[in-house]
Amino acid sequence: MPLWQELPLLLIVAFCLAVLIRTFLVQAFFIPSGSMEETLLVGDRVLVNKVLYDVREPERGEVVVFQGPPNWAPENQIDKDAGFFAELGRTVGDLVGFSQPGEKDFIKRVIGLPGDTVACCDVQGRVTVNGYPLDESSYVYEDSPLDAVPNPRQCTARRFDPVKVEPGQMFVMGDHRGVSQDSRCQGQVPIENVIGRAFVILWPSSRWGWLPVPDTFKNVPKSAAGPAGPPGPHLTRTPRIPLIPDMVIAPLAMSLTVSTRSARQVRLRRRRWR
Repeated sequence: MPLWQELPLLLIVAFCLAVLIRTFLVQAFFIPSGSMEETLLVGDRVLVNKVLYDVREPERGEVVVFQGPPNWAPENQIDKDAGFFAELGRTVGDLVGFSQPGEKDFIKRVIGLPGDTVACCDVQGRVTVNGYPLDESSYVYEDSPLDAVPNPRQCTARRFDPVKVEPGQMFVMGDHRGVSQDSRCQGQVPIENVIGRAFVILWPSSRWGWLPVPDTFKNVPKSAAGPAGPPGPHLTRTPRIPLIPDMVIAPLAMSLTVSTRSARQVRLRRRRWR
């Protein structure tokens, strides 16, 4: 095929692959706020594994993207007066997973699961899960002050009363505790609202790296209540595709960004050799 026919075909194939991968496997998300600093900075792009929680529940310490419940105030304001071309660009970007998140998309760290009791603070000012104090020094940035008066509408205080996580719910918090609006004041999040696990920083390249679970969560005891009811509805679905490890997903998704360019270079080399 001539290059002028082959190139559009390659672009269509690459676009379709990107849409399929974005829908069923992995999606890139833009970080719009500082609620997860310094783990994630404003402008970072992370890859989110969308199939992982079809086969298991979220685990404590994982960074997850989810749709906020109706009572959660948005962290990312969308310009509703944007023009036609801006809306078109946003729609296309959303299809391939490179647009900014919606108003109700959040990214936080899972602290408590169904049946857990989350509280703050112990005598050293630490968050506790089932009575176990978390060592959060490796990821918490600018914690809320201990002497601040708790405010039910703003997460400006570090202290909060013990919270029993309900069945099918999770308790989440941002790493930048001084500014994050999370479960401390906005309430628990249904597990069925989870879009996926953020597992790697994709962009900028200088910040590329995995998002592991901190070791402190490995020592949290199981809740005294035992099993806390059935999981969210999305956890009982049949997996749409076989579970693929994060270390395989990341290179696969990143390869799409260069597939069209590489194919064109091969075509040009082939023409020169002729």
